[in-house]
Amino acid sequence: MTFRDRSDAGRRLAKALSAYKGRNVVVLALPRGGVPVAAEVAEALDAPLDLVLVRKIGVPSQPELAMGAVVDGPAPIVVRNQEVIELSGTTAEEFDAVCAEELSEIERRRKLYLGERTRAPIAGQVVIIVDDGIATGATTRAALQAIRNREPKELVLAVPVAPPDTIERLRVEVDALICLEMPELFGAIGYFYRDFRQVGDEEVVETLKRFPVKGKTSIS
Repeated sequence: MTFRDRSDAGRRLAKALSAYKGRNVVVLALPRGGVPVAAEVAEALDAPLDLVLVRKIGVPSQPELAMGAVVDGPAPIVVRNQEVIELSGTTAEEFDAVCAEELSEIERRRKLYLGERTRAPIAGQVVIIVDDGIATGATTRAALQAIRNREPKELVLAVPVAPPDTIERLRVEVDALICLEMPELFGAIGYFYRDFRQVGDEEVVETLKRFPVKGKTSIS
């Protein structure tokens, strides 16, 4: 299966999630790429849309290689991949420095994307976390752990594509998992999209405007 673009992937994902309509669902996107996918899911399920602000902590010499991830919140959650840290020879000081940079980017995004926006309720809700795909799963696992700490009624992960081994590692973190494609030969997420252009800040802001959250704020 090849997706035309993120919106196409979102529509297909929404069909697989149709049983959740009417169940007090909240859809959380991992920005930026997960936002157009999650928007289609939120629209189909008539659910509020919000964000999980999470950033990969990359190895200094290989930024694309995740040695951990950090998630925004009252007490930011940091997940470490000890194997990658040791193999790359990254020191504790180097890890903390990259982590601080990513927290700074999270703060920038929080101000730009969310501002004074009312946040979606999490506690007691069915929460569906959506991204455009998963590779190693480091950032996704951090996001899942952060949201689990906020006591949803049910935690669901929904993505268009991911490697089978990554999916198996993530199953223990959620109550349900939907993945449309799990190719053995993975490569990169972009290989499974005909149009995988970068999602910009403006698109995230404009998409969120279409899905205002009503009621009291719940997550920060």
